[in-house]
Amino acid sequence: MDGGVKKSGVTSSQVARRAGVSQSAVSRTFTPGASISPKTREKVMAAAQELGYRPNAIARSLITNRSRIIAVVMAYLENLFYPDVLEELGRLLVKENYRLLLFTGHMDRDSDPVFDQLMQYRVDGIILASTTLSSHLSEECATAGIPVVLFNRTTERDAVSSVTTRNREGGRRIAEFLIAGGHRRFGYISGVESSSTNRDRFAGYREALAEAGHDDIVIGVGNYDRAEAEAAAREMFSRPDRPDALFVANDHMAVAVMDVARYEFGLSIPNDLSIVGYDDVGPARWASYGITSMSQPMKRMVEATVNILMGQISSGEIEAEHRILSGDLIVRTSARLPKTGVVEIDGRRIYKPGKS
Repeated sequence: MDGGVKKSGVTSSQVARRAGVSQSAVSRTFTPGASISPKTREKVMAAAQELGYRPNAIARSLITNRSRIIAVVMAYLENLFYPDVLEELGRLLVKENYRLLLFTGHMDRDSDPVFDQLMQYRVDGIILASTTLSSHLSEECATAGIPVVLFNRTTERDAVSSVTTRNREGGRRIAEFLIAGGHRRFGYISGVESSSTNRDRFAGYREALAEAGHDDIVIGVGNYDRAEAEAAAREMFSRPDRPDALFVANDHMAVAVMDVARYEFGLSIPNDLSIVGYDDVGPARWASYGITSMSQPMKRMVEATVNILMGQISSGEIEAEHRILSGDLIVRTSARLPKTGVVEIDGRRIYKPGKS
């Protein structure tokens, strides 16, 4: 049985007494950017180390009214695009002396259920990635002075800032590439059909195909889920008129679709079937898959997100700002090559219509 006595936490006033300085000097020592002489700082840090003192971030937030915490709500960590986003967000936020707090939401509905949870942490800003926020709560956030940025998502209303890529343009580029490759039967395996990214990618794809006289698209629903993408692929490949060109709404599903095509149906890629994905995540670059994929400039997207948040936090003014970035169609081995338009830039093959 443990008969020891629980030791109470060391306070800043104890550190001040040990260092022979004021309590405000201790506070300034542990406040980034605060004015403090090197000599005083050295005395405070030595006393803190001797006593085992660690500043209480929660207590400090009550004084400064800043928690220096950014809440990130995600629902889709299975897709390697989002772990990469988390890593880059954490790196950039640390540079700004902020910390990231992760919450998990739902892909197919608003992230409102986690809203009350994250507000208990007095967060200074919110990033919603792979989830959405209802119009009602987005307006509440604006009223409360909490900046919100939708990452890789948009909303029909203009009240919330967003950072995304030109998804509609990306869908068009993929269609143009497949048409130029001489394909005649086209398919699409969607993500969550209600998501803005999926809607925009499919809209661009469908528009470009229609302009070229291809109105029939075989559609399957993958919901950004590996098992559902596999099921959609099995149904599609069992058709007598199966597509010879397939756009899959992201690379995570494209990997699953390629496995079904090759190992269950014996299809040769790209001889029997061309597959194009989206995001350009790690597996797309693996030699065993070599997925032709529309890239998303992840680092620039994260940088823009942090830039918007920091600007709104420092100014105290929340005005919706929208950043839309462009990507490239990275050409690999999963799709038949067109005769023209593929150029090499910085060691990567990229499809640029009109180039030779």
